[in-house]
Amino acid sequence: MAVPETTTEAGSKPPTGIKVIIVGAGFGGLTAAIECKRQGHDPVIYEAFPELKALGDIISFGPNAGRIFYRWSNGAIARKMRALSIDLTSYGFNIHKWDTGEIVINQRSPIKDETAPVFNGHRGELHEVVFRYAQEVGVPIHLGNRVERYWEDENGAGIVLEDGTKIVGDVVIGSDGVRSKARTLVLGYEDKPKSSGYAVWRAWFPNKDMLADPETKQFCENGDTFNGWIGPDVHFLFSTIKNGSDCCWVLTHRDEHDIAESWSFPGHLKDVYKVLSGWDPMCTRIVSKTPESVLVDWKLVYRDPLPTWVSGYGGLAPGHGRICLLGDAAHPFLPTSAQGATQALEDGVTLAVTLRKAGKDNIRGALRAYQDIRYERVRKVQKTGETTRDMWHKTDWQKVKENPEIIQFPREDWIFGFDTEAHTEEVGDEVIRRVSAEA
Repeated sequence: MAVPETTTEAGSKPPTGIKVIIVGAGFGGLTAAIECKRQGHDPVIYEAFPELKALGDIISFGPNAGRIFYRWSNGAIARKMRALSIDLTSYGFNIHKWDTGEIVINQRSPIKDETAPVFNGHRGELHEVVFRYAQEVGVPIHLGNRVERYWEDENGAGIVLEDGTKIVGDVVIGSDGVRSKARTLVLGYEDKPKSSGYAVWRAWFPNKDMLADPETKQFCENGDTFNGWIGPDVHFLFSTIKNGSDCCWVLTHRDEHDIAESWSFPGHLKDVYKVLSGWDPMCTRIVSKTPESVLVDWKLVYRDPLPTWVSGYGGLAPGHGRICLLGDAAHPFLPTSAQGATQALEDGVTLAVTLRKAGKDNIRGALRAYQDIRYERVRKVQKTGETTRDMWHKTDWQKVKENPEIIQFPREDWIFGFDTEAHTEEVGDEVIRRVSAEA
């Protein structure tokens, strides 16, 4: 596989003159902007939220994301993220049987690779590091600007803001999440989300009450920890982070709630206790230390695979090929993949490279190549969220007794060992030629 040119700082490639409008300042949108800067483009971000807030709980980035972060500012950004992330070098991942609480296996952490680090930390804190870096390299980020609609023609594309302001560029990236307005324009119809049949309760809280209990203080007095209890159609993951000062847990369970209006609600501890009835008492003990005010009930949405992520590409999709979807707007992931945010990062890198290779006069070819390079990989990685969940939720404990390794969290080389920038540099020119000839 070809090795990409070393680019230690943003903007080191020659200017392309391509103005890229990005809607959404999440990890995917920010990464697309930073990578566009690295590839010589002129990105600008519009975000509906009025201010940056450190919201959320735990988020995971695999080594395939770590390679991307490591290339920013000579590794300085990765080092900042490392300081905020869990370190399981010595602890690993303890996998427990749901009812007895016995540790079935300790899954050791992989050997650290500085050039492809793994990050698990607070979503808001890690997001702020990336947000500040995007500003540092000169990406204009306009907060408090809600997009009313997208538009495109043969010569350009852009957005219209809620106040009527029309923004003009060469390409628009819809990185505006699972409710993306760009999706309807790209597809030509409204693609409504469905319930996946599952939901998670999630919480992040300080260790004060955990330390006060002799039964639970063990998790906070020995550095960072990671424990999972696996049971019938339920799994409970609990971490302590920042040397045990912060606690975080996620409980995935069956749920058929109607998600027509919303899929995020305040959670109630009494509902969690019902699901954990008959489980190892340690699970309930951990949950009991959680302030109910921080508990979130999050319904996991599902979407059928979209036929296209690019306007005017494939089937009856309308448009001029200047608007595309990225991240959750194109492909929402289940948490059990631990790859949702990472795949959004890969999207941003690939798109930035294909835009440089195709050039300003072939935006349509660049976006089509982006989709073709990414599509099958994303679909395969998406499936791992279902297979991992089902592996845990339908565990054959007799088989686990014979071979405990079968219950370990999958770490697949084809996912983690992938270098999306190197891959796009290698195949990009040929894919652009092919899709441009088809146009």
